[in-house]
Amino acid sequence: MELRKVQETGGGTFLVSLPKDWAKRSALSRGSFVTLVERGDGCLVIDPARQPEQLTETTVLVSSGLEREITGKYLLGYDVIKVETEGRIRPEDRETVKTTCRRLVGLEVIEEDARRIVMQCLLEPSALTPEKVLRREHLIASGMHKEAVAALLESDERLARSVFERDEEVNRLYFLLVRLLRTVIQHPPLSEQLKISPIDCLDLRLVASLVEGISDSAAEIAWYVYKFPKAPLPSSLLRQIAKLSELAYEIHEKAMKSVFARDFQLAMSIISVPVEIKTILTEVEGALTKLPPDLLTHASAIVSCLKRIYEYGMDIADLVMPE
Repeated sequence: MELRKVQETGGGTFLVSLPKDWAKRSALSRGSFVTLVERGDGCLVIDPARQPEQLTETTVLVSSGLEREITGKYLLGYDVIKVETEGRIRPEDRETVKTTCRRLVGLEVIEEDARRIVMQCLLEPSALTPEKVLRREHLIASGMHKEAVAALLESDERLARSVFERDEEVNRLYFLLVRLLRTVIQHPPLSEQLKISPIDCLDLRLVASLVEGISDSAAEIAWYVYKFPKAPLPSSLLRQIAKLSELAYEIHEKAMKSVFARDFQLAMSIISVPVEIKTILTEVEGALTKLPPDLLTHASAIVSCLKRIYEYGMDIADLVMPE
């Protein structure tokens, strides 16, 4: 932290000098413009003025970690990502670039030759709010949860397959949300425009990660149904699993409603549900011990996934604080 004294000119204007090192890093010079934004807490944020058409660029060299490198640059908010190599780009590396593009919302190949591929993110951050993306992410994840259990109860392989294939869409939305939140944090004027504080960004990032966990767990249940279609579980156990699923679903649905409404009382109302959950879990675990070994592993994994979904819902509710 650095303290600076406020000066007053003869005309009554107040002046504060800018730190020289910061001005140099921000490429400011005499005549440059900066943006002043007053935050909700009264603080004044000084941001180097950027022209709307100015794009941030980065270059990635072809390597064994090409997919991870592109994804990382996307999450950091770069507008243009160039993939280059000294020789000719191999067909498998070119396919990796195209596959990675399909996994990242808004990223498109705009130029391509033998040695270089240029991608650009065509999304406008101010046109897509993080809350909308999070709502969409949870809508898909909660649907996956319901349908994964339905596939289990009905032994429906086709439904199970459609469930775990949707997990990729949740991942795409999660990556998009992380990119948007980082962009908001790095650009205070955008933060004010969208009315999202840095603390909100942190909470939304954590919630999005937990929602992705719900999606992953639902996909895992669906995978077990698809992988072992000829492993029917006893009807009494299925009824217990269905009840466990209903309670877990109720928890994360209420938790997400409390997040969007900033309703602390609704979040607190979830606290009483775990007592019922634990009772059912005790009954289910007792039923599992009576299964033959070939079904025990299969059923235990499904119950474990539902337990994780319930825990993710509780963690989401814990993030809602009183105003």
